[in-house]
Formats: sequence, structure tokens, C-alpha cells
Amino acid sequence: MDRRNMLRSTVLGAGALALPFTTWSAAYAAPAQNATGPYGPLQAANAHGIQLPAGFTSQIVARSGQVVAGTSYTWHNAPDGGAVFANGSGWIYVSNSETSAGSGGGASRIVFNSSGAVTGASRILSGTNNNCAGGRTPWNTWLSCEEVSLGRVWETYPLGGTAVVRPAMGRFKHEAAAADPDRKVVYLTEDESNGKFYRFIPNTWGDLSAGRLQVLVAGSGTAGSFSWAAVPDPDGSPTATRSQVSGAKSFNGGEGCHYANDTVWFTTKGDNRIWQLDLVDSTYELAYDDSLVSSGSAPLTGVDNITGSASGDLYVAEDGGNMEICLITPDDKISVFLRISGQGSSEICGPAFTPAGNRLYFSSQRGTSGSSSGGITYCVTGPFR
Repeated sequence: MDRRNMLRSTVLGAGALALPFTTWSAAYAAPAQNATGPYGPLQAANAHGIQLPAGFTSQIVARSGQVVAGTSYTWHNAPDGGAVFANGSGWIYVSNSETSAGSGGGASRIVFNSSGAVTGASRILSGTNNNCAGGRTPWNTWLSCEEVSLGRVWETYPLGGTAVVRPAMGRFKHEAAAADPDRKVVYLTEDESNGKFYRFIPNTWGDLSAGRLQVLVAGSGTAGSFSWAAVPDPDGSPTATRSQVSGAKSFNGGEGCHYANDTVWFTTKGDNRIWQLDLVDSTYELAYDDSLVSSGSAPLTGVDNITGSASGDLYVAEDGGNMEICLITPDDKISVFLRISGQGSSEICGPAFTPAGNRLYFSSQRGTSGSSSGGITYCVTGPFR
């Protein structure tokens, strides 16, 4: 039996025994299947090489190694994870730099007015290594995560302030973070082939300087129940955090993470999956698996960063694949929202919506050159639902 049929049988068998969900996350009765997208087919590539649905347009906001238009700031190399913050007069887009400390690793910001025009740009974190993804907090800070062995989480201040390291959140190969204001915890992914999924419980919500790190414990299947167990030694030395708790569930290359409405989704690039945790029932299942697409070719491979819109749609960026951002609707339909041509040696990073929901920012980490110095940051505007 090939992987696709084996996994399909496993998931369907598990689903036959599962009790029906009664929470909002029931809409995502995984796994998602091919369908026509809510915005219709992609149009021909525009001047930026981007295929978009009718009614949507794109612009280039910044290029690595070049001064951001209207400012004196040179945009960083290898733009990666990102987020948007309202600032009272417009918004700020924050982007990580997935390079070494000696090559400019850290994070930067671009400031926009209420019309979307650039009014400033600056560095908010320097001297760190391979800042890949991260997460936005409800108190308007950006958690910039180092994707290196014994990597750290840095709390940065896009609205003003000095970045601070948060060692209590654990030292491991960090990828993404997602804050859950309902349970007052932060979820964390780990980019290892046997990586784990964690949550950090701060002693005081809004203060990440102290707290408890826990790891998800579950069986080896693709669906079931889960619990949390304390990580005895969050500094990961001499024993890696992922090896400290017996029964901790392994995930193949943890990437993006997104929380909304009692549900957390996270992606695993090693097996092209999106996992979904129902935090009310303490159950998990697959929201997407490329091997479980039953009709046509799987649209989403190289699964990476993930974000959500106000309508409940999930937007998932590809690292490689066809250089697409794919969209998963609350009724489990997946489609391609956009595709970038001529950049096959790059990856799409940092998708994030403005507060109004009518602009989507993201980057192509290596652009047309395939080099970290060729990164391009874009904005797509249109009638997002």
C-alpha cells in the first residue's frame, strides 16, 4: 500500500471512531480537499511575475540590499517570518532576517500610513542567528525565533523599545510562535525531523521573562487525544528539550503556527502536513496532508508559514513547491490563492494581513536570484473576504 492510500485508510479509520466535534473547529473536519477557490481562477502573471485572482494587485515594498523607498534604511537579506501591527496612524510590517549574526540576522520593520504609503523603516533586532519565523503577541510585541541548535526567542518591540531575550521559553531549534490569549499561553514549533510541539505558560500574562515550558504528549497516529507535560530543563543542555519527556509526540520539521477560536494549527514541512489541535476537547487531527488529496494533484507542498484571515480562511505559504500561497476555507476546501513564477529557488515567507484585512504582506526570501541577497517583500491588495 503506498503512503497516500495507507494514510487515507488510517485517517478514515480514526474518524469513524471519533466523537463529533461541537466547537468552531468542527468546520475543519480534516483533511482539506481540492476545490475552486473563493476568488476564482488565477490570472496571467503580472509585471511582478505573480498570478493573482481577478481584482487583486501587487506591489513591491522592499528588496534586500536596497534602500526602502521613502526612507534611508537598507532592507535586510533573506526576509522570513513576519507580522503586522496597528500603530494608531497606520500599521507596521515586521520581518525576520534568516541569516547569521555576522550577515545581519535579526528583524526589521517598515512603517506605513493609513493609505499604505511607506513613512519609515528601521532595525528592531540585531546580532542574532537565523531568525526564521516567530509570532505576534496581544501586547503588540514580535517574538523573533532563532532556528539554530539551542536557539532562543527574542521579544522585540515594533512600536518602540529594546529587544529582550526570553530564555524561559526554551532553547531549541525554534521556528514559529502563536499566542493564545484565552489560555494565556504561547505555542512553539521546532524545526527538527523529530521536533516537538510546545507551549509556554508565563507566570504573568504579558510578561515572558518567567514561566513553565511544556511539551505535547500523544500517540503515534494522525488523530487522537493529547496532554501536556513539563519540560524539566528548558535550556536544552546537556539533553535536548525534545528528548527529555517520554511520550512526547514527534513532528517532522515544525514550521508555521496560527491560533484562532480555541484552535491552533501548525505545519510540518517534512511530510507536507497541517496539524490541528482542538484546545477545548484536547484532540488533534490533520487539517491537510498532500498524500490525502483524493482528487487531482496536491496543490500544497513544501508547507511552511501559515496565517489566518478574519473570515476564518487559512493562508499557507510554500517553501519551494510551485511558489504558491494556498487557501483553506472553513469547509475544508483548498485552492491556490497566488503563484510566483521565475523564482523556483526561493520560498514564500511571512504572510500577514493588515488590521482592515484588505492587504496581505509576504516575502520571497531569495527572489529571482536564488540568493539571500535577492529577497523581495510584496503587498497584495484586493477584495479579501
